[in-house]
Amino acid sequence: MTGRERILAVLAGEKADNLPCMPITMTFAGDVLGVKYGQYVRDYRIMADAQIKTAETFGFDYVSTISDPTREASDLGAKIEWYEDRPPAINEEQALFADKSVLAQMKIPDSTAGGRMEDRVKGVALLRERAGMDLFVEGWVEGPCAESADLRGISRLMIDFSDDPEFVRDLFEFTLRRAIDFAAAQIDAGADLIGIGDAAASLVGPRIYREFVLPCEKRLVDAIHNQGGKVRLHICGNPRRIVEGMAELNCEMVDIDYPVAMDQARLLAGPYQVLAGNLDPVRDVRNGSPEAISLSLARLQEQAGPHWIVAAGCEIVRDTPHENVRAMVEFARNH
Repeated sequence: MTGRERILAVLAGEKADNLPCMPITMTFAGDVLGVKYGQYVRDYRIMADAQIKTAETFGFDYVSTISDPTREASDLGAKIEWYEDRPPAINEEQALFADKSVLAQMKIPDSTAGGRMEDRVKGVALLRERAGMDLFVEGWVEGPCAESADLRGISRLMIDFSDDPEFVRDLFEFTLRRAIDFAAAQIDAGADLIGIGDAAASLVGPRIYREFVLPCEKRLVDAIHNQGGKVRLHICGNPRRIVEGMAELNCEMVDIDYPVAMDQARLLAGPYQVLAGNLDPVRDVRNGSPEAISLSLARLQEQAGPHWIVAAGCEIVRDTPHENVRAMVEFARNH
């Protein structure tokens, strides 16, 4: 099987020749290519080179366009802090919607209008061209809660849930429509799957998640499915209290970060949801040994069962020893 065939089989609930391996690599991939990360996030050609080289070097089953959470916000005009060799960041003190009245004046930006979103769309197309049908190609969008936190400021948004719920609904609707358009452009460019990064959702409890976040995530997932794409939900942090709701979204794949025990995630998500993870990227992957990684993955496989993909809970840390990453791939190939 090719890497793409292997992933598609597991996502469809079918048996593959061995486990897929889909660790998230961003700064790690930039270092493999030997480029500054500021270059990686600004130029889709450099990103594609780094992803292809990383997949070929380690034997990954996929390549991904995930890079940083500021692409959509940047195209909207948010204040972004740029760095030479680490991911760009939102300037929350000057958040775009710190003044709530600004939202009513905003229009949804075109995903192919020459900004950073178009850079990702071009990255998807180039990865599809270079990977052919051998590797699975992943696009990426920010989820409604994460993007709203970027545009409003995380502390302001958390207060808004109780102080101004109607504004939150309007803000989520804005970010949802933007995400649907952005996802559609990436699927048209050749993405097999769209990752939805909604990390801020891990900070809310079950009530707020079900009232505000889940309905918008569900509409986004359904829209991606209607566009012909598959979905990977990535809520890093500790989403233990909302895993059951996450599983109701019918995503083909749900990432589980390391603070959530895999056996508990399996119980909450049900027997058939495909889960990915959840090695601790620092303690297990960067600071561990190949032997310890293999043992940890064996325990995770026992807890997760057959509907499982080898990955860390979040991205591979940039200074992770290469032999430790190879140990993840070797385990996948042998199981």
